[in-house]
Amino acid sequence: MLLPLLKIVQLLFWIYTMLLLARIIGSWFPNFSRHKIMQFIAFYTDPYLNIFRRIIPPLGMLDLSPLVAFFALQFIEKGVLYLLIKVVPC
Repeated sequence: MLLPLLKIVQLLFWIYTMLLLARIIGSWFPNFSRHKIMQFIAFYTDPYLNIFRRIIPPLGMLDLSPLVAFFALQFIEKGVLYLLIKVVPC
């Protein structure tokens, strides 16, 4: 029972990571930001990215907050998986 749950959690984190990557790459193309897909992605990723944008302001045109957001997401994923392994009975 534990293995399918772990796979689902990993899949959800992977999907969100891909959404973040798409948001970052899409931000390089201003005309693309008006597309419905990018608006959908921005709706779900900007609240998370804004947490890090408040902490780490952009350095000119260079915004390092997405990099920190990726590391934090990986850290959160590892923590959630660890808790599931320890808490959920086999």
